[in-house]
Amino acid sequence: MKNISKRDYQQKVEDNKVIFDNVFDYEFTKSLGSNVASMVDEIFFRSEFVGFDEPIERNNPDHPVIIISNHSGMAFPWDAMMFGAGYFKMMNYDESKTFRALVAPMLSQTAIMNPYMIRDFWKRLGGVDATFLNFETMMQYKGSNLLVYPEGVPGIGKGWNRKYELQRFATSFIRMSLKYKTDVVPYSTINGENINPHTYSFEFINKIVRKIGIPFLPIGLAILLLPLQPWIFYYAWPAKLTFVRGKRLSPWKWIDKSYEEITQEEIEAIRDRVQAHMQEELNEGVKVYGQRPYRVGEHLKNVWKKRNMFPLFLPHGWLFVFHEFIRLWNKRQPGEEVKVNYGFGSMFKMLFRNPFLWRGYSGGIKTPPERYRDTVKEDA
Repeated sequence: MKNISKRDYQQKVEDNKVIFDNVFDYEFTKSLGSNVASMVDEIFFRSEFVGFDEPIERNNPDHPVIIISNHSGMAFPWDAMMFGAGYFKMMNYDESKTFRALVAPMLSQTAIMNPYMIRDFWKRLGGVDATFLNFETMMQYKGSNLLVYPEGVPGIGKGWNRKYELQRFATSFIRMSLKYKTDVVPYSTINGENINPHTYSFEFINKIVRKIGIPFLPIGLAILLLPLQPWIFYYAWPAKLTFVRGKRLSPWKWIDKSYEEITQEEIEAIRDRVQAHMQEELNEGVKVYGQRPYRVGEHLKNVWKKRNMFPLFLPHGWLFVFHEFIRLWNKRQPGEEVKVNYGFGSMFKMLFRNPFLWRGYSGGIKTPPERYRDTVKEDA
């Protein structure tokens, strides 16, 4: 924040704390996880968590630990959703042991970047637009830790030709670690690149689609089906997602200066050190867990075991599942639990109850909490 006094800036942060609760609905997050994400993950992605036996504890009780991970290039962020759902479940949905996420503003501002165009989807799950003011504000959050993807949009659109190559990290998470003396916990997302394999990124095309709010356009064979099936944008291959927790880092211990004395060059040097460390861990994770990204035999066993749910556990069935869940959520009474029924013929029942699904869209979540207030659009 340039040309603003420290006192005024602190007031802006205080006023911005409305983002703690606006739209975020923990009950919705739990219900979506148990009804939808768990089914998709158990049969399709089969997520494996390595090194996450213990919860991530704060080193500074007043400020969240900053969790960071690599993005999966050219894929819709199913990996982030599966990580969140799986981790929340491991922590028994105890908010103090989980996290909130800073997400690229395009994810929430552009309809197509919300799964099946469900309005306010990411924000309802606790996502907060990745602006510097929001980051600073969330560092005051008492409820949980904070997840950040420091590659930003370039990490999502890196393309198959740059898979597992970390794009240049932003420095904001380093600044927050130094200022609030809080640790950074990296983890590697392995096989996420194979959710949408052999698709490529071309900057001149991405510049065009960004004008309509899409951060990148994956160029591959699937794009030929886009005019026929708009929801092909959300398609995925059954990559076995593996999340490997890395070594906990304390950048705030690496420099013997007050935060105000640290130069931009020193911040960038610390950023580069963290990125190099994370790239090494990512490379090692790929060697161990990324050589058989699909585990086809394991996937087929899961499919056969749950054959009565066919085809709802496959990507073209997720459209029906997500919107059936939203329909049930919208009609439920306060405090009532939602239960999506799976089984033979369920897809046809879902289509009958959600007649506009053929176009890939049927509205959004009704009666949301107070609408999310726009904040300063600064890249974090």
